Amino acid sequence: MLLRLSLLTALVVLLALPAAAPASSTQSMTFEAPRELLDPATQARTLQEIRNFGVDRVRVLVYWQHYAPAPNSRRRPSFDATDPGAYPAGAWSRLDELFEGAAARGIAVQLTLTGPVPKWATEKRRDNVTRPRPKEFEAFATAVGRRYGDRVSLWSIWNEPNHPQFLGPQFVKGKAKSPRIYRNLFLAGQRGLAASGNAADTLLIGETAPRGTPRVVAPLAFIRGMLCLNKSYKRKGKCARINAGGYAHHAYTTRVGPRFRPNDKDDVTIGVLGRLTSALNKAGKAGRITRGIGVYLTEFGIQSSPDPLGVSLAKQAEYNAIAEHIAYANPRVKSFSQYLLGDDKPRKARSRVERYGGFESGLRRANGKNKPSFAAFRLPLAAETYGPSDVLWGRVRPSPAKTQVVILAQRRKGKKFKKLRTIQTNSRGVFGLRARHHDKQRYRVQWTAPDGKVWRGPPIRASK
Repeated sequence: MLLRLSLLTALVVLLALPAAAPASSTQSMTFEAPRELLDPATQARTLQEIRNFGVDRVRVLVYWQHYAPAPNSRRRPSFDATDPGAYPAGAWSRLDELFEGAAARGIAVQLTLTGPVPKWATEKRRDNVTRPRPKEFEAFATAVGRRYGDRVSLWSIWNEPNHPQFLGPQFVKGKAKSPRIYRNLFLAGQRGLAASGNAADTLLIGETAPRGTPRVVAPLAFIRGMLCLNKSYKRKGKCARINAGGYAHHAYTTRVGPRFRPNDKDDVTIGVLGRLTSALNKAGKAGRITRGIGVYLTEFGIQSSPDPLGVSLAKQAEYNAIAEHIAYANPRVKSFSQYLLGDDKPRKARSRVERYGGFESGLRRANGKNKPSFAAFRLPLAAETYGPSDVLWGRVRPSPAKTQVVILAQRRKGKKFKKLRTIQTNSRGVFGLRARHHDKQRYRVQWTAPDGKVWRGPPIRASK
């Protein structure tokens, strides 16, 4: 109860400020739609759709295995891996097309250099994830930097290095091994990008998955292992300080919602971002990483039905907005994200769990039909109940300046939505207000664009 009261106090203070949390005024939104963006048939349409949303950055995973010659061979091919021209013909074509299309629409591209890797680039050459050779990765990073360095200012090294799908081994005889493997890969990637003339760009470290399991190293344990710190964040061993431009994390939550708090203190979901910033502060104080490093939430989404572990389509829209509000209100968070545009295609399987074993976090269903989250992404509205009040936060994503929105309210389902209030946003299109709570009341946002078109968000119920 004390926690909820303190949150309400903080929210009321934020809503009283015209700038609505000025510390987050430059926070950016990143969008990830790998299928649509790398498919020539859907790329142009998808880029325009993302731009129409008001998003100006996309994230792309550069899987080393997909670009290297003879990726499944144990024998290393003879070629200059630092030279992008020495890679197979057409290796870069889809990325080239994406950069051209993105530039034409004023969209920046963030590249994440990651595994799986060529078999010949691993220590024992048995698979595509176990102990990649840092020297080989340095050469690959140099090649990518030479190819795209003049068009990229934000990079990150490795996708979810604390997960066995991307890096191994995670554990050996119960001890976490992936953190130190990743440390060497990050430093190698940093050297490679510097060699290609990109030392001044922002380079993110981490890209960690949110929760630990017997196969996945928990993110805060991963940070300590990577930075040579004990459980009290005190130095152990001889490790030089790492200089990074930010820490990247994937703060996925569960169907409980964005305010979910995992029991394991080394897990970090969107509702407990303070755990991550506290860990980074302690690591900075210990001299192991850049002090005051910013947090980039580079991958996030809410799983919805038909995933048996997902929430309803209506709740997906509600939870996405609450999660974005949490991120926006945190001054250390420099970037938030949406993963995906369309759900993964169902697999051919008998059980529903196996059939929907991918990601159903998109704004569209796999069949192309828009979910409520599609309209809500343009006009996100977070509503949470605190005592007798509903606290609302939202934004007009396509608006780069102050604008007016109409908040509509419906006392109960079946009744008409009526105008509750007209409110002016700040210069980032952000607004906030309080309303008296009524059971079953729903809200929605209505915005008239400069061209006269009227946009409406989906009905939103306040979460308790």
